[in-house]
Amino acid sequence: MRTNIVIEDNLLKEAFKYTDVSTKKDLINHVLIEFIKNQKRLDIREIQGKISFKDDYDYKKLRKGI
Repeated sequence: MRTNIVIEDNLLKEAFKYTDVSTKKDLINHVLIEFIKNQKRLDIREIQGKISFKDDYDYKKLRKGI
């Protein structure tokens, strides 16, 4: 889809620093893909109380590598 938008130059310059793309079109596509991935990520708070662990599960022991 072709569209015309006005984007602040300083935002574009900063965004280019964080990617390896070289065109504005590629940058916008990259940003949209990342935005969509971020929105689809499960919010950890949504699974609160839905995970059950074994009675003998000891996370402290696992942290120590014992």
